[in-house]
Amino acid sequence: MNKSDLKPASVFEQFAKINEIPRPSKHEEKMIEYLKQWGESHQLETKVDETGNVLIRKPATKGYENRKTVILQSHMDMVCDKLVDVDFDFNKDAIQTYVDGEWLRAKGTTLGADDGIGCAIELAILEADDIEHGPLECVFTRDEETGLSGAEGMKAGFMTGDYLINLDSEDEGEMFVSCAGGRNTQAKFTFKREEAPAGSFFLRAQLKGLTGGHSGDDINKKRANAIKLLGRFLFQTMNRYEGVRLAQFDSGKLHNAIPRDGQFVIAVPNDVKENVKADWNVFAAQVEDEFHVTDTQMVWTMESADAEPVIEAQVAKNFVWALQAIDNGIYAICQDPELNGMVETSSNIAAIHSSETEINILSSQRSNVMSNLDNMCATIVATFQLAGAEAHSSDGYPAWKMRAESKLRDTVVATYKQLFGKEPIVRGIHAGLECGLFSERYPNIDMISFGPTLRDVHTPDERLYIPTVQMVWDHLLLVLKSL
Repeated sequence: MNKSDLKPASVFEQFAKINEIPRPSKHEEKMIEYLKQWGESHQLETKVDETGNVLIRKPATKGYENRKTVILQSHMDMVCDKLVDVDFDFNKDAIQTYVDGEWLRAKGTTLGADDGIGCAIELAILEADDIEHGPLECVFTRDEETGLSGAEGMKAGFMTGDYLINLDSEDEGEMFVSCAGGRNTQAKFTFKREEAPAGSFFLRAQLKGLTGGHSGDDINKKRANAIKLLGRFLFQTMNRYEGVRLAQFDSGKLHNAIPRDGQFVIAVPNDVKENVKADWNVFAAQVEDEFHVTDTQMVWTMESADAEPVIEAQVAKNFVWALQAIDNGIYAICQDPELNGMVETSSNIAAIHSSETEINILSSQRSNVMSNLDNMCATIVATFQLAGAEAHSSDGYPAWKMRAESKLRDTVVATYKQLFGKEPIVRGIHAGLECGLFSERYPNIDMISFGPTLRDVHTPDERLYIPTVQMVWDHLLLVLKSL
């Protein structure tokens, strides 16, 4: 299959144009200007709010003027991650895509289909003159990936529709009616540097090639977390040998991604350096066996490093002990039978970076039950505070609760069955959707979320299953006609 053969052609043409526009989270200015000019050039009512969200209105087609207004919504920003050896500037360069069988991928970077494909579907509908629909509001929010600040900053009244279809889901055939709330927890250790003990030998350990993934939607897939693995080895080593000193620790980039790579630098007594190297190889083999299903491409290296000042011994020990103790992964499973055993509460330690005087830690917590979200955040804060760090949690964003009655849900399910001859899966998702924030500001809007199949989002392995784009397109058009 060639890119010229992709269907629906109008959607993939819009997606190709979108991927020429740099749009990292919090730096969507070029995308905002593109959407604004696009709407105005098509003589459609277009407005941008003070936060940077864009809304483009399209009147109803003839005979549908009395229908209720439908909002189509997606976010314009993308997670920017790349392979460590790829030279790419997300603030300047266009995403380079290619077809791999029935999948669309990017060359060494995230694809941007989360949620560029949702934006492309909206633009294709706005541009079409042969689709039957009532009044439409197409909304493009900014900065979804790093805190949902676009939706957070949207004031009541910006959208005026009665139904909202969020196009930011990643499993075709699954209709999402609930999502988790989330908060970030940050911690900071401060210290003074000091000289390593005499006779120390410096080692740099690096781990890369982990699968990683979305810290919400993939948290139940037992994927390895680079930070936790590096922390485990340090805890084991510092317990086993006297005089081991930490100089650096760096891993992870984004609050909503499971870290795929990382490194640390340690000083060890010269007489145990070969033991530590051997321990590293044994540990690597054990971990590869532990994650032999989910992480098959791990790369472990340990080599000599230049001498440098080290972190204060007690601070380094407290930091490593906290890494060993910190909760990571699934904390609780939903007991509501309608949510079908979905993860309820989880935590992901996402990024750690050391400097001359600080170690800064970023983690994210999620839950469909807000009281348990508070509890999970408190657990993380307490662990770091017990270790002597400063720690606090952000305000975060709310969960989106399933409506008992939903005309939109009923229509979406009925039209899916009509088209494909089978029932779709109706479920919640253990990830943050902007619907949670919209439900606070617009409590009367009936909402649902669906989209084409994506895999390994938030990683350079992100890919879009091409046949599902046509399926979502056909389904969405029938929903618009039927509501």
